[in-house]
Amino acid sequence: MHIAVAGNIGAGKTTLTRLLAKHFKWEPHFEDVVDNPYLDDFYHEMARWSFNLQIYFLNSRFRQVLQIRESGKNIIQDRTIYEDAHIFAPNLHAMGLMTNRDFTNYKSLFDLMQTLVEGPDLLIYLRSSIPNLVNQIHKRGREYENSISIDYLSRLNERYEAWIESYTAGKLLIIDVDNLNFVDNPEDLGDIINRINAEINGLF
Repeated sequence: MHIAVAGNIGAGKTTLTRLLAKHFKWEPHFEDVVDNPYLDDFYHEMARWSFNLQIYFLNSRFRQVLQIRESGKNIIQDRTIYEDAHIFAPNLHAMGLMTNRDFTNYKSLFDLMQTLVEGPDLLIYLRSSIPNLVNQIHKRGREYENSISIDYLSRLNERYEAWIESYTAGKLLIIDVDNLNFVDNPEDLGDIINRINAEINGLF
């Protein structure tokens, strides 16, 4: 079984992935942030490094999806291949931070990859307001994220909502995280687990 957690920067994907993996005894697959050689450069000079960064993520996540399918294990994935292609890359292109030539090249590669992968059995989307995202980003204190603007987060949020509205690759569970504290409040985590159980039971 393949479960995936989607959401904007600071929505709580990695934390929830870790907690759910522990509870359900699923194997977690995290986003490659630590070893990503482009991330720091990208946040300092977005136009120069946007294509390199997106290709790195696309390669990393395509490899991840193939491994998940081949493993035969129950796996929970932190962020999906779809978010790069439907949210981050088009947003960089729309902001003039990725050229038409690079975006066309990227899109062509994603379209090819998409013919070889299936969507997750269940997608969990963490919906969050901008103030909540900003608060979470500041709280975790990653230096390279200090330059992320509210305008950038807002554009991403709009694209997330549009993508989720038209999502058809599998079952979908939307969780509003603004008033949840699934880290410190066991009841909040319990509610999420109950909702996931209900969705999973419907898969079989």
